[in-house]
Amino acid sequence: MNAPLPNEILRSIRPVPAAMLQALRDHFGDRCSTATSVCEQHGRDESAYPITPPEVVVFCESTDDVAAVVKLAEANAVPVIPYGVGSSLEGHTLAVQGGVCIDLGRMNRVLRVNPDDLTVTVQAGVTREQVNREIRDTGLFFPIDPGANASIGGMAATRASGTNAVRYGTMRENVLGLTVVTASGEVIQTGSRAKKSAAGYDLTRLFIGSEGTLGVMTEITLKLYPLPEAVSAAICTFPSIDAAVRTTIQIIQMGVPIARCELLDANAVRAVNQHSGLSLAEAPLLLMEFHGSESGVKEQAETVQDVAREFGGQDFQWASTPEERTKLWTARHKAYFAALQTRPGCRCQSSDTCVPISHLAESINESVAESEAAGIPYWIVGHVGDGNFHLSHLIDPNDPREAAVVEDLNVKMVRRAIRLQGTCTGEHGIGLHKMGYLVDEAGAGAVEMMKTIKRALDPKNIMNPGKVVAV
Repeated sequence: MNAPLPNEILRSIRPVPAAMLQALRDHFGDRCSTATSVCEQHGRDESAYPITPPEVVVFCESTDDVAAVVKLAEANAVPVIPYGVGSSLEGHTLAVQGGVCIDLGRMNRVLRVNPDDLTVTVQAGVTREQVNREIRDTGLFFPIDPGANASIGGMAATRASGTNAVRYGTMRENVLGLTVVTASGEVIQTGSRAKKSAAGYDLTRLFIGSEGTLGVMTEITLKLYPLPEAVSAAICTFPSIDAAVRTTIQIIQMGVPIARCELLDANAVRAVNQHSGLSLAEAPLLLMEFHGSESGVKEQAETVQDVAREFGGQDFQWASTPEERTKLWTARHKAYFAALQTRPGCRCQSSDTCVPISHLAESINESVAESEAAGIPYWIVGHVGDGNFHLSHLIDPNDPREAAVVEDLNVKMVRRAIRLQGTCTGEHGIGLHKMGYLVDEAGAGAVEMMKTIKRALDPKNIMNPGKVVAV
C-alpha cells in the first residue's frame, strides 16, 4: 500500500494544452516525450508515495532550453517539475498537479574549474561523483556526500549534506553562486565566485533548499577543498547505541576536527555484511574518517580512541589504504538497498531529524525504544557528528496497519526533535511528507512569510506546486 498524498495538495490536475504540447514538440523534437514509461519513470522517487507522473517530459540540454519550457508553462499556467536522478525521499519530484517535467540529466557538463580560487562551476545535472572525477588532477575535491550519486542541482534544491558535513558543512555553505530560471522564464544570476559578499539580499541562499518551488537552478558554482595530505578511516564497535552516541558527543564537544562520524546500528551492520560481503561485528558501530597531516591524523585518532574506550568501545579497526576505505564507505552508502534485501518485497519508509548534539542521545534512544516496541523491522544510520540521524522501517506494502504504525513513529520522532529545539529534517527536505511538520517547527507566521515569498516569485504557482508550502 502506498502512502496517501497529503490533503493540502490534492487539487485538480492542470492539463498541458494541446497547443503548448505541440510547441514543445516543435522546439525539442525527440527530446520531448509523452510516452507512458518515460512519464512514469519521472513520476516516482524513493518515497512511499504512489507513482504520480507528469503529462510530458522535456530533456533539456542548456539554460536556454529550460527558459523556453518555463516561458511556455507560465503562459499556460502549467506546473513545472525539475528532475535530477530521482533519489529524493520525500516526494519532491512527483507531479501532483500534472504538468511538464524538466529532466536536467543531460545538462551534465563541468563548465569552469578555477583551481587557484578553489571553485568549480557545473551544470545542474552533473552528479557529485562526476565532479570529483573531473577535478581529480587539480588536487582538489568537493566534499558534500549525501550517499546517493545525486545531481548537484538536486543537492542544492534540497540543501543536502551527508557524511562529511561535520567538517565541511552542507550545500548551504558550499554554493557560491547560481544561474536560475525564474517562474517567468527569466534567467538570473545570484552570487559570484567571491568567498563573501555584503551586496543586497542573499538570493543564493533563498534558492538553496527551495526544492524547485521558486525557480529552476541550471548552473551552480561550488567551493572546492584541497585533498588532505593524509586520510585514515576506522571502525569502532560499542556495547550499545547509547555508548556510541555519547562517544560522538564528547568528540564534538572536545573540538576534534573529525571529518566523518557515521553511526550504524546492529540491524544496519547485519544488512551491510550480507549485501557487501563484510564481516563486521554485528553491534552498533561508528565509522570514522580523519583528514589532515600525518601527525594531525595520528593525534585525532589517538584522542578519539581514548574517548571511545571510556564508553566501552573496542580498539579501532583501521582502513588506511584507499581501497579499504572505498570498500567501507561504499558499503555504508549501500545500506539503504542492503536493508531492503533483508525483507523481500518490502518498502522502506525513512525519515530523518537533526537535534543539537547535546540532545542526540535522548533523541535516538527514545526513537529506538518506540521502534522496538512496535515490532516492525527497522535500522538506523546517522551523520551523528552533526546531530543528524535516519530511522528507516521496512514495511509490508500490502499491510496498511504497518504503514500507519510507522507514520505514528515518525510523528513521535519529529515532535521529539522539535521539542529538543531541533528540526523535522536534517537533509531529506520537506517535499510532500513534512509540510505539516514545517508549521510545527517554524510556526504559522514564518510559514506564512514563506508563502508570501512563493506568491511573489511564482504568482501562478507553477514551480513544483504542492511542495514545501501549500499556496
